[in-house]
This record gives sequence, structure tokens and C-alpha cells, in this order.
Amino acid sequence: MKKKLTTAQGASVADNQNSLTAGRRGPVLIQDVHLLEKLAHFNRERIPERVVHAKGAGAHGVFRVTNDVTMYTKAAFLSAIGKETEMFIRFSTVAGELGSADTLRDPRGFAVKFYTEAGNYDLVGNNTPIFFIRDPLKFPDFIHTQKRDPRTHLKNPEAVWDFWSHSPESLHQVSLLMGDRGLPATFRHMHGYGSHTFAWLNAEGERFWVKYHFRTDQGIMNMSAALAAELAGSNPDYHIEDLYKAIEAKEYPSWTLYVQIIPFEEGWSAAVNLFDVTKTVSQKDYPLIEVGRMTLNRNPENYFNEVEQVTFSPGNIVPGIDFSPDKLLQGRLFAYGDAHRYRVGPNSSQLPINAPKAPVHNHQQDGFMNTKTNSSGINYEPNSFNGIKENPHAKGIHYSLEGEIGSFDYDEDYYSQAGDFYRLLSEEERTRLIQTIAGSLGQVQNQQIKERQVMHFYRADPEYGRRIAEAIDVNI
Repeated sequence: MKKKLTTAQGASVADNQNSLTAGRRGPVLIQDVHLLEKLAHFNRERIPERVVHAKGAGAHGVFRVTNDVTMYTKAAFLSAIGKETEMFIRFSTVAGELGSADTLRDPRGFAVKFYTEAGNYDLVGNNTPIFFIRDPLKFPDFIHTQKRDPRTHLKNPEAVWDFWSHSPESLHQVSLLMGDRGLPATFRHMHGYGSHTFAWLNAEGERFWVKYHFRTDQGIMNMSAALAAELAGSNPDYHIEDLYKAIEAKEYPSWTLYVQIIPFEEGWSAAVNLFDVTKTVSQKDYPLIEVGRMTLNRNPENYFNEVEQVTFSPGNIVPGIDFSPDKLLQGRLFAYGDAHRYRVGPNSSQLPINAPKAPVHNHQQDGFMNTKTNSSGINYEPNSFNGIKENPHAKGIHYSLEGEIGSFDYDEDYYSQAGDFYRLLSEEERTRLIQTIAGSLGQVQNQQIKERQVMHFYRADPEYGRRIAEAIDVNI
């Protein structure tokens, strides 16, 4: 008899694939105690390094506005051409431990902290515009497959491909990862993305959906699998060293930030679900609009104080910027802050690398490593003594939600964008992609897993599936 999945308290779990949302498109409800328990426990699985994105590099820089976008957002740091804002960025690999090699095939984290006059704004993304999953309930399971097997303490391709084969929404990202861009030459030579859809709000109260694209001004460069493997042995800190040396030599890397703007009402019925992070939004339908340029010009003085202790959360926003009902984003709004409170401490925002340049006024008090003193004697709100007051002008966007509560599946178009991606590749790029997938999927012993995954590739594009099937000797 098969064992039934339960919570930590032994209660049966009815749906482990879809978070509890308000209607089919969400957002996620905080009453989904299974989701919160799962994410909170996952955040506490590693001591003391980050549970994901453990290995990384960081640098200080400046963001300068180069185009007027005030018709779309009232965000203060984007309010005028030429306006400059201090920022800090952290690049990282996702699955590797703190001592892992920089050149492993893996998505790269691309997390930017803007120290704006209205508070810190964090844009926490990757070097890919999409992700493997679209529901936060699946995130701990996904990362478990990317980490070490609990019995052997070895990486387990069987688990990796078993999960992917049971999660066909991962196919687009898997294809990207196994292609040339899965091995960027350096952190300087890759794009960055906000990945999720966010919301912008202008001074007149008009609402827009927005997608972020950081385009490297150095140009895209990737490395071969052979070189990546060689560097993993000879210089496992290659990417960290490259970024540090470039900045020390005053070869300051830069990225131009572009956005896609989607009219608010139009976004609900767009051809592609804007709130599904496994899908891209057509740049033909919504062209890129330039916003500004980010330039990295100063290395950290102390790696631990700055790169290790820096904390990012997509929940850190400023007036003029808001969230969408993207389910994975909604889960991250809880999970990131919760991870920081565990890993760094409840007062991590007081550390110099995380402290905003804007004044901080709240009634959060005490806890580990608190350095803030409340000298007024008033530690509550509302109050009758001219204390800190809420600011109604900082309210975000409002929109109506669907009514019925439930765990809803997504649409089942797992394949069209993955197929489009494959067909865009040159023959040389396709060959390298097939070889990379075959080298990994071919290690799997379970024939059903291989057949199930090959059929996903086949449904994306028949040639794609056939070539992989031939390479790993699977009969389709």
C-alpha cells in the first residue's frame, strides 16, 4: 500500500502541485498552511549558507536613468533622466554549495538592490527570463532534486530528470539551461531578468504590467562544456575572480535596463498568461523600452560583510512598483524574508549592506543583534502622541479577484515556447543542445523516466525528440 503525503502534523495533503489561490489566476492565500509549512521548513534546511544561491560574487555600482518612464511609474528613483541611484548586485549559481565551482551548468542568480530615497528596492531574478516551475508548492521538491541525494550525498541525475519528466512546464527552461547559455563565459557576459511580471503605477493612478530585461553591454559570451569542466578543476572561482579583476582594472561592466509594458486590462486576456513564469511575453507584441544603465564600479571591501550578509527579497518594493498575482512570485514574497530572518537574523536589515539610505521609522524592536534604539517610548501605532503614522499615499494597485477558493491547475501548453526556442537555434547550437541533454539524461537508469522526458521533447518539436531518443537509445 502506497504511503499518503501528509503535513508535519500527520494531516493528509490533498494537492501538492497547486497552491491555494483566489480563483484560477490567484493570488496565493496565506491560509494555505501546507505551502507556508513547506517553504518555512525548506528555508531552514541548511546552516549557515543560503539554501539556494550559496556561491556568488557581488559589486557596488550606480543606476542612471536614460529615458523618461514617468508615464508608467511614479517610482522616485526613475523620476528624471540623469537621476542616479546607488545599488549593489549579487551574481550566483543556484544549486551549488558555497565551495562549488563557478562554471557548472546552472542558472545564474541576478539580484539587484537599489538604495532609493523611498527605501530599498530589490529586483531578484536570474539570467533567464523563465523558470522551471510556476507554483511555489513545488519549489522545495525541485531544489531537492538539484541538491545532493540524502543517502549517497552525490548528485543524482535520476532525481533531476524524474522531477522534470513529471513537470512538463519545466521544458522551456530545461532547453535553455542545456543550451549554450547554460554556461555563461563570465557574469559580465550574460543578461539578467526580473523573470516575473510586476506592476507599475503612475502618479495619475494608471496601472501597467511590466517585465524587466537587463541587457549586458559587453555582449553575450558563453563557454564550451569542455572549458567549463576544465575550469571547474583548475579555477573553481573563475567567475568571482573575473568580476573582481575587471572592476579593479576599471573595466566597469554595465547593463542597460529595458522593460516590456503591457496595458493593465489588456494583460488579463493576453495571448500568453502573464502570470506564468515558465513563459515569455512576445517582444513583437510588447517591444522593449529603455529605462537606464547599471554600471558596476566598486568591489566589496569584505566579502562576508557584503556578499554573504546581503539579503534580497522581491517583497522589498517602493511606491510606484507592485506585485502581480504570479503564484511563484507570491510564494517568494514570504519565503525570501523568512529565509533571511533565519539565516542572517531578524535584524538583518540593520547591517550596513542591507540598510536603506532612506530614513527608517517603525516599531520593530529587540531581537538578535538589534542596533536600533527607540527613545520615544512610543512603540505602537495608532497613538495619541504624534508618533509614527501610516502614509496612505504609498498604497499600491487595486484590482478585482476571482471568487472561488481552490487549488487550480494551469493551462497545459507546455510545449509551444520550448519548440519555438529549439527552432530558433542554428544547426550547430541544436547539435550541442542534443549532446548536452543526452550526456545528462543518458545517465538515468530508469527507462520510464527517459521515455517520458523524450516524449516531452518530441511534443515540443518532433525533430528535437527524435534526435534525443536516438542519442540515448530510446525507442519512441
